[in-house]
Amino acid sequence: MGDEVSGPALARWDQSAYQAKLQAGREALAQLLADRRLDRGRPLTGIELELDLLERNGDPAFANETVLQYLHTEGDEEALYSAQHELGAFNIELNLPPRLLDGAGISWYESDLAVVLSEVREAAGKAGVYCCPIGTMPTLFTDHMGVNTLSSAKRYRVLNDEIMAARGEDVHIDIAGAEAVDFSCPNIAPESANTSVQFHLQVTPEDFHRYWNTAQALAGIQIALGANSPYLFGRQLWAETRIILFEQGTDTRHAAERAAGAMPRAWFGERWIDSVLDLFDENYRHFAPLLPLCDAEDPLAVVTGGGVPSLQELRFHNGTIYRWNRPVYDIRSGRPHLRVENRVLPAGPTPIDICANMALFYGLTVYFADRDEQLADRLDFAEAAANFRTAARHGIHADQVWPGRGRVPARELVVELLPLAAEGLASLGVVRRDAERFLAVIEQRCRRGVNGASWQVARVRVAEHRERLERADALRAMVLDYAAQSADGRPVHEWEV
Repeated sequence: MGDEVSGPALARWDQSAYQAKLQAGREALAQLLADRRLDRGRPLTGIELELDLLERNGDPAFANETVLQYLHTEGDEEALYSAQHELGAFNIELNLPPRLLDGAGISWYESDLAVVLSEVREAAGKAGVYCCPIGTMPTLFTDHMGVNTLSSAKRYRVLNDEIMAARGEDVHIDIAGAEAVDFSCPNIAPESANTSVQFHLQVTPEDFHRYWNTAQALAGIQIALGANSPYLFGRQLWAETRIILFEQGTDTRHAAERAAGAMPRAWFGERWIDSVLDLFDENYRHFAPLLPLCDAEDPLAVVTGGGVPSLQELRFHNGTIYRWNRPVYDIRSGRPHLRVENRVLPAGPTPIDICANMALFYGLTVYFADRDEQLADRLDFAEAAANFRTAARHGIHADQVWPGRGRVPARELVVELLPLAAEGLASLGVVRRDAERFLAVIEQRCRRGVNGASWQVARVRVAEHRERLERADALRAMVLDYAAQSADGRPVHEWEV
């Protein structure tokens, strides 16, 4: 979604031509796979982090244009990161360059994140606001749900128009958790409440299905340990409310399609796969294109001529389908490659928490994907999907169904799996002290029963019962405390309530 949608692209929007280019892109990718022309280098990783901006009183600050101007990373090839708009005018997105994890790679990520967040806080301070890496914005209320809540970038206004046109009716947010929300909105602004962290893992093309299937099987564990999104529109909902909000907030289905069981654009998937092409085939089968971009490239001609196709249509279409583990075709230094984009986790709370989540994900994914017997052979896909949803609802207190164990508390299961995660990290070349340090953060979350979501709930209860604040003010007090303790850098299980 980083590329701007231009006026010329809008003017030449042709659905039938676009569909034909999508199919041509799929065939070009199939040819690249058959010819073994996709990169098989060492597994590069990458990270994207989305942030919220806060006013001094804890309300959302619609100031991303100003903060981005102070950051001025655009076009700076020497910058440690890039920064850009996200959906909401109170969101920004940060992208760190790809790297190998061998040696102290995870510690380098932690150090870089700390530096980047410090620079963002400085830029936010110049704009008179704070920054806050959190899953759903606790102080975003229904009164904020106007179209001006969206970023000024044209692509987001186009996306709003296309989603609303496809729906033919207001977005309906209907979530029941600890409390409930039932709210209709004439635009996609509710989705801006969500911010996440995304981990990328470049994989060997022939093994893509093993890594994607494994990441799907582990998604429930990730959410249980990393949940950080318990509040929306002033109500306590799911531990990771972001999951159900994403599903409802980007839903292009009209009522008849929903009743007929059509897939929402944010979805877990329908089955284990045998090839990356299975996912693009599902994209085309289930989801109409939203963003009007039709490139002049003939992808099949490029491949036949020995070139590297950009596959812009395939990539733009894929970018508007919000899988929790998304397939990515990309080009780096002239070489095309495939990677898994893990979109499961919310933002925050701190660099060490993010890197602990990263260590758990990469470690377990590599360990299980490299086994002869795959998790997909022993775990039903429906069970994996149910694990994911259960973890989103209950967070660190969720149970998970696991091969050979049946139903087991996620906290207990993860402690048992940590030595396997350490083995996976070792196979990536991660030094032992790094693996031990970051996995110890995960272990302490499990043993103390504290993650970002549980801390937020506990802090709001203190504000309501001890400080006698009304809910809106309790949320403001909590999010300001959260932002301050996040800036200190200690892992969330050590935070004061």
